[in-house]
Amino acid sequence: MAKEKKVKKETDAKKKVEATESVSTKGPTPRLKERFNKEILPAMLKREDYKNPMAVPRLKKIVINIGVGESTRNIKVLDSASDELGRITGQKPVIRRAKKAISSFKLREGMPIGVCVTLRGNRMYEFLDRLISIALPRVRDFKGLSVDSFDGRGSYTLGLKDQLIFPEIDYSKVDKMRGMNVTFVTSAGNDDAARSLLLHLGLPFRKN
Repeated sequence: MAKEKKVKKETDAKKKVEATESVSTKGPTPRLKERFNKEILPAMLKREDYKNPMAVPRLKKIVINIGVGESTRNIKVLDSASDELGRITGQKPVIRRAKKAISSFKLREGMPIGVCVTLRGNRMYEFLDRLISIALPRVRDFKGLSVDSFDGRGSYTLGLKDQLIFPEIDYSKVDKMRGMNVTFVTSAGNDDAARSLLLHLGLPFRKN
């Protein structure tokens, strides 16, 4: 009887998770999201001894930032960075502004210094799928991602040196190479759980 109640509880929890994760946007479910629900979630439940599906860490959002310091001298550079980030992510970027003035950099409070996109739901999974399967393999001499960039609270940040690894960018129209930071924010409470989740999702971490 107790075993049946436990199974029912886990089943109800799983249904609740699936309902919570359903995205209101139209269109087919991204293949990586579908794989998470059908393969990764059950595997993590079984191998890592989580008590129920609700306890399994999840990817909450992906934040992509491009710093454009030279926009203080040439505002058109900001437009180019915004256009490229929009092409890469499929979402309109927001402008990041300086929170305080720095006289040595001729920076005034409120001046635009970069662009940022926060991805959730289907777009988040679609971006991650393209990053893993297309963009990272195009990085020259790529040997895997460093495992030293977790923040201790379940988030991981990787730095990309240029935007040309994304097929959405037309090389002939690029005015300047721009690096970007990609931050994966998870519901994990520690680095080990976050690393396990990102490994299951397919991030190619470097083996020590």
